[in-house]
Amino acid sequence: MSDQTGNGTAGVVPQITFKDCTPDICPYDKSFYMYRIDLAPNAAFLAMFSLSLLAFVAVFAFTRRGGFFTLAMVLGLISEILGYMGRVMSWQNQWSENGFLIQICCLTLAPAFFAAGVYLCIRRIVFAFGPENSRIPPKFYTRIFIPCDIVSLVLQAVGGAMAASAFHTGKPTDDGDNIMIAGLSFQVFTLLVFMILCTDFTVNTLRRSRALGSAALDQDPALVAIRRSWMFKGFLVALGISTICIFWRSVFRVAELSNGWTGDLMGRQDLFVGFEGVMITVAVWVLNIFHPSLCFGELMDRKMDGEKTAGGGSSKEQIRSAEFEMLPETKPSTATSVNASDLERGA
Repeated sequence: MSDQTGNGTAGVVPQITFKDCTPDICPYDKSFYMYRIDLAPNAAFLAMFSLSLLAFVAVFAFTRRGGFFTLAMVLGLISEILGYMGRVMSWQNQWSENGFLIQICCLTLAPAFFAAGVYLCIRRIVFAFGPENSRIPPKFYTRIFIPCDIVSLVLQAVGGAMAASAFHTGKPTDDGDNIMIAGLSFQVFTLLVFMILCTDFTVNTLRRSRALGSAALDQDPALVAIRRSWMFKGFLVALGISTICIFWRSVFRVAELSNGWTGDLMGRQDLFVGFEGVMITVAVWVLNIFHPSLCFGELMDRKMDGEKTAGGGSSKEQIRSAEFEMLPETKPSTATSVNASDLERGA
């Protein structure tokens, strides 16, 4: 990355305020970024996220499935697009406060929306293999991790707003920074617990499959067909890659912000491009290619847990009840009943 400075770096005029700086009189390493922003990677990320957004909207328009997943990804991508627009604005003027605040707030918040999209997918995966293989009921994946993600998002948003306000008025940003770091740290912790549970689910599924064979998995014909499809297998790999990328990006952000907006990592454009731009680009594009609505098909929005039927109770419970009533051992046969009546009359 280029780290060149402005033409007049040999002598900065003392009377010039920070807001009045230009490349002709102030060095780039004294701007908001501490380096000369390279336009090429930022413009490339802006284009990639814009195309990703169009792709997610197009898939939803075509399939009309996975509404909540699409919403989470769209919100995240809009944040990414705004963030990189802010960086392009800053490339034009690195001493402009607006571009700097837009990029640091939007790019910090965006991955929380992507994490929500990941959390929404795991429930379907558990159902596809069979809830018996999971340590917790499928519905609790969303009931636990989505609220945690919302808490993380709120903390980051509040912290970012406080820090931006303090920065604008020339006050210390420590309080806002600490709240943002708390939100990011909670996001890292939540993702770590999520990955541990997913690993545990994978190990349990493989272990039970070796011990019980096909009986360890749900034998619903539609689910069996999904598990055998190469698209679904690719989706499992894609979701794992996306989760790891979001996790490592969040870890980097915690380290980056831990020393404030003027820390050493804030001055490393190469690390920003690698751990922020590349990681998140990979995280969203693998889910564009192996979109859950395309991989699950009509089962993406199918109610598989606690689905109520007209007669009350879940459909699975009624099926099991019907199967139990059909077993010959559970009810006396008609012939047996008639014979018993004849015996009573004979007595």
